[in-house]
Amino acid sequence: MEKIDIICVGTLKENGMRQMCAEYIKRLGRYCDLKLTELPESRLDRDPSPAQIEQALGTECSRMLPYTEYGAYKIALCIEGKSMSSEAFARSLESGMLGSGRTVMFIGSSYGLSEKIKNLCDIKLSMSDMTFPHQLARCMLLEQLYRSYKIRRNEIYHK
Repeated sequence: MEKIDIICVGTLKENGMRQMCAEYIKRLGRYCDLKLTELPESRLDRDPSPAQIEQALGTECSRMLPYTEYGAYKIALCIEGKSMSSEAFARSLESGMLGSGRTVMFIGSSYGLSEKIKNLCDIKLSMSDMTFPHQLARCMLLEQLYRSYKIRRNEIYHK
């Protein structure tokens, strides 16, 4: 069974988002061994300086580094990443996992991911050209993972 690790900075605050994510995690259990890890978000002032943001990203990076294992297909979710259709995402996951059977995905804080984490990843993925809360990105990613398994197995869901 394929293994997927999703490494997130911060926790979900809204009950509705937690419920939606829990539903997709339950559905994905049929297709993969999924583990979602929440790492602490660095606390910043209301209007942080660029230096404070860089320091926070560096701290969050050090917490993520243990999850950048060699051999796993690594995906960074970031605004400058590549947008792709659901079908292309499904193919990317399938081909990326061929060697190890494992994918690690990184979702940063509202300030994003450090350059170091992005550079360690095999692909940078953007969910959309639009801006969404990073917490919503988690729900969207879980739904797209579920959709990708449905696409890959020619099961009814994807339209």
